[in-house]
Amino acid sequence: MSQSASPSPAAWGEAPSPRYAALAARFRPVFARIREGAVAREQERHLPHEAVGWLREARFGALRVPEAEGGFGASLPDLFELLAELAEADSNLPQALRNHFGFAEDTVGSPQDPRRAHWVARLAAGDLFGGAWSETGAAAVGRFETRIHRLGEGWGLTGRKYYTTGSLFADWIDVVGTGEAGEETSVVVPARGPGVEVIDDWDGFGQRLTASGTALFENAPAVGEPLPTALRFAYGPAFFQAVHLATLTGIARAAAGEVTQAVRRRERTYSHASGPRASADPQILQVVGRAHSLAYAAGALNRHAAHAVQRSYEARIRGLPEAEAHAIHVAVEIELAQAQTVLTSLVLEATTILFDALGASATSRSHSLDRHWRNARTISSHNPRIYKDRVVGDYAVNGTEPPFQWKIGRVLAE
Repeated sequence: MSQSASPSPAAWGEAPSPRYAALAARFRPVFARIREGAVAREQERHLPHEAVGWLREARFGALRVPEAEGGFGASLPDLFELLAELAEADSNLPQALRNHFGFAEDTVGSPQDPRRAHWVARLAAGDLFGGAWSETGAAAVGRFETRIHRLGEGWGLTGRKYYTTGSLFADWIDVVGTGEAGEETSVVVPARGPGVEVIDDWDGFGQRLTASGTALFENAPAVGEPLPTALRFAYGPAFFQAVHLATLTGIARAAAGEVTQAVRRRERTYSHASGPRASADPQILQVVGRAHSLAYAAGALNRHAAHAVQRSYEARIRGLPEAEAHAIHVAVEIELAQAQTVLTSLVLEATTILFDALGASATSRSHSLDRHWRNARTISSHNPRIYKDRVVGDYAVNGTEPPFQWKIGRVLAE
């Protein structure tokens, strides 16, 4: 390719389905608008209310709703590839929507009943859902201090949650707590309803715009009846991890794209460099190529993991015998654990080595190139990867099934 020729677009691989191009074309203009303001939002810590509004208007949250019910009928591979594209524009957004898509996934695969019909209609209309599951403080592992209790003729919610990612931008919040009989159950409350307060007190050094802070509930009226968590989708942990993989993939692509642009524009070089310009320096080009290869490998793992989660979804809706469906969910959980540890390392390397292709000026806060590593490091701190290799090894050697719920808290003395 001559110096004057236009550079080729990044080769991230084949689309996940024949209809992906049409789906992506619908949302790419929105992604482009989001990308334009991403650095400014990061620098000013300006929460992406406007960007979330654009996604709501485009009914991005209706991706998994069947077409016959007013949605787009996207497969899970389609969904996770679109989330990677969104993350490439701004990685805060797919994480802010992670709880939304978890609620949507659980809902669309549920049995046909009035509850499903009600929430599918809201999803198809473009409503967004946040989540409030985790608790901090003295909460014990596997127990929730948040209470779901009778309130008048219906149900209410009282408690305090943290890591309530996306709830500040949502219309509804899916909350897990302890029912009146001590069971683990869940309800949905209006995000701006009485007795609900969502606070932007998330202080992580990465994913700073996800509003992953505190939510307070004081006799907040719930909509409908509580749903026991035992009845929710069994492949939930794999699904939620897959959203993280898609987000990490988008971060790697963004890092590769930005270092490419920076090298293409860079005019300064070093006396001991291997070329007169960065764009003609084989060592610099090698770093850029390595960043692209790492992003490509992350995308390949993301795509493969997405097909695994699709198998779990199909096992659920086909009504397979319990033992057969369980075996599929176990295999998928192991696949996602394997993908998580490797993909995370690829992305952390890509977001680190990009600085090797640039001078010290690349560390200027005005470029915000550090955000890619900070964001990737923050996401990879969730559902800690250090445990996943052990889980895989224990399964491989001893046949020990992986845990199907990741919970955090204090271990109480017996």
